Amino acid sequence: MKAAVATGYGPPERYTVEELPVPSPGPGQIQVRIAAASVNPSDIRLPNGEYRDVAPLEFPHVLGIDFAGTVTETGAGVTTFAVGEEIFGQALPRALRPMAGATRPSLSTGTMAEYAVFEADTPLLARRPAGVSARDAAALATTGLTAGALMATAGVAAGETALVVGATGGVGTALVPVLAAAGVRVIATATDDDADVLRDLGAEEIIGYAEPDYPTGVDLAFNLAFPGDHLTGVAAALRPGGRLLTITFPVPQPEWLGRDDVELSFVLDMDGELGGMREVGERAASGVLPATVTREYGLAEAARACVDFARLHTTGKLVVTM
Repeated sequence: MKAAVATGYGPPERYTVEELPVPSPGPGQIQVRIAAASVNPSDIRLPNGEYRDVAPLEFPHVLGIDFAGTVTETGAGVTTFAVGEEIFGQALPRALRPMAGATRPSLSTGTMAEYAVFEADTPLLARRPAGVSARDAAALATTGLTAGALMATAGVAAGETALVVGATGGVGTALVPVLAAAGVRVIATATDDDADVLRDLGAEEIIGYAEPDYPTGVDLAFNLAFPGDHLTGVAAALRPGGRLLTITFPVPQPEWLGRDDVELSFVLDMDGELGGMREVGERAASGVLPATVTREYGLAEAARACVDFARLHTTGKLVVTM
């Protein structure tokens, strides 16, 4: 089979597409013929050696964690899925097993390939709704999960105002419409070129990225962009008693915010306890969670997709189709 791989530690400009053996499922696993995969930060950060000390890779390392595809083979003991079913989800490389869910981890051989093997019993895989395309499902796996976890943690109420910092990225373009559907007034950071996209997704106000542009007195602030130790500007936008939710490392500490009258939450749900892939599919099928795809690439262009993700400003997701 063909697969997009990193053959050693280095930048995405070194990625290639190679012929590899088709992986076979073991007990409790399924083999999937991949239809689409999307690019994520891990596709850059793992092969560049950022986590080399805690999660060393074996090469060639197949890229990709999000996918949509068709089950083609099941291993012994699998009852969750059957051959021929259309599924989608998120699965981490096996090198990241220590960072995956503690109970039913979602792991795979890499999704930017013609075939991949997954653990079957995990909340991070689900059947793809008939009304959601493979392209959209692959784009929404990680972003939809993260948006759902943020919403569950925030406990938003209709009429509240939220600042979304990093609204043009994959998670931001998933979170903004979900917030808007919940009756939240969304203020989003974006460039002028992205303003219309975010307004179409439900943002009521578009502001610049610079902290002096931020409003004050908002109920919620979602940080999807700044490192966890650079959140004083985001925190300053909140009213007393407001909530700041962030998904970026390092895990922020309350004393880093420069104020002690707001609630801080770091959101990372690898066990799907705040909602799994089934809920992502339901939101997508209902129209509440649309997919924002900037560009599609063929598998032969997968390395270019990763380079574009790393080097260019992109809105929403980049998707590789097989």
